Amino acid sequence: MRSCVIVVENLPVPLDRRVWQEANALKDAGWKVSVVCPQTDKYPLTYEVIDGISIYRHPLPLEARHRFGFAAEYAAALFHEARLLWKVLRNEGFDFIQACNPPDLIFLVAAPFKLLGKRFVFDHHDVTPELFSAKFGRKGPLHAILRMTEWLTFKTADAVISANETFRQIAIERGGKRPDDVVTVYSIPEKSRLKRVKPDARLRNGKHYVIGYVGIIGDQDGLDHLMRAIHLLRTKFQFKDFHVIVVGDGPALPSVKALAAELEVADFITFTGYLSGEQFLHHLSAFDIGVMPDPVNEYNDKISMNKVFEYSALGIPSVSYPLTETKHLLGDAGIFSRTAEPDGLAEACLELLRDDDLRLRQGARAKRLSDTKFLWERERLKYVGVFDRLMSKSHDGRRLPASS
Repeated sequence: MRSCVIVVENLPVPLDRRVWQEANALKDAGWKVSVVCPQTDKYPLTYEVIDGISIYRHPLPLEARHRFGFAAEYAAALFHEARLLWKVLRNEGFDFIQACNPPDLIFLVAAPFKLLGKRFVFDHHDVTPELFSAKFGRKGPLHAILRMTEWLTFKTADAVISANETFRQIAIERGGKRPDDVVTVYSIPEKSRLKRVKPDARLRNGKHYVIGYVGIIGDQDGLDHLMRAIHLLRTKFQFKDFHVIVVGDGPALPSVKALAAELEVADFITFTGYLSGEQFLHHLSAFDIGVMPDPVNEYNDKISMNKVFEYSALGIPSVSYPLTETKHLLGDAGIFSRTAEPDGLAEACLELLRDDDLRLRQGARAKRLSDTKFLWERERLKYVGVFDRLMSKSHDGRRLPASS
């Protein structure tokens, strides 16, 4: 049986939706699939099998927020990933290693297995050099090292799976990959697992409207912008008939909560932590507006937000800053801030809060976009096709064209 092991460092499975959908896509296509990923409090087991997929988890130090912390985190992760890859090879066997960044270092543990004839696929989730610039506001020697490790990852990879077309061009132009060896697979959720349900009225906390956020809470994700926009809605614009639900967790959560308290808006916000299953759907279905507060920078301008697909699937109108990739995906289904500052974000939210017809119309546009263009079935076929083509090349030595 054809077999693949997927290595992901920044989230465990099945919490990492993209990786879990990919793992299931390969399994459903007849592949034997294993995953190496970190442990968390919610996913503490070092080994388990879910839906026929073997999951090997390893401990990590707390998620880093400075350069020395990153060095410790990455060194620990590489050690455990190397250890577990040998364990997977012994217990399960594999033909392919798929590495999911960040960071762009997993090629180091994959390289020895290439000498054994294994193939290496790079699943390009993030543009790490741009992520560094967004987090720390500078470039310099560490940025140059990240560009080098990104380049080495591309060079090591037999194929690259890009999270969007912008990433695909980076792989070709910056990474020197052949266009036939790079395929775009968007992180679109499966419709069967993301559907509107009857929301719990108590989530509104006695207010008429709910403004919601779903996602990671990191330094670059703009939750500080959201807190300031909420403050402006209540003070500058004197609009108070709303409650805010923040679904997610991450290293910046304590500072976000501290800022909410400082701005005196903490009482109007519910921080839920990570949610899944029906609980996640009940909260998401309560949203009247979905906010993407990710600030304008060279990183956010290039990435495809999972929130775009999640909000649209449920017909939730969304508000964001005018980021290139977000505007490309949403088009006229999105409401975009006129500025790159929290006051613009607040004004964009206010536009939907004060106009019920506009809010319903934008939600319907988002749902229509999701139903016609944001289709995981199409992305799934492209994803599995990458591995099928590499298997064919390994058997007959011919280079086959990539799917569109």
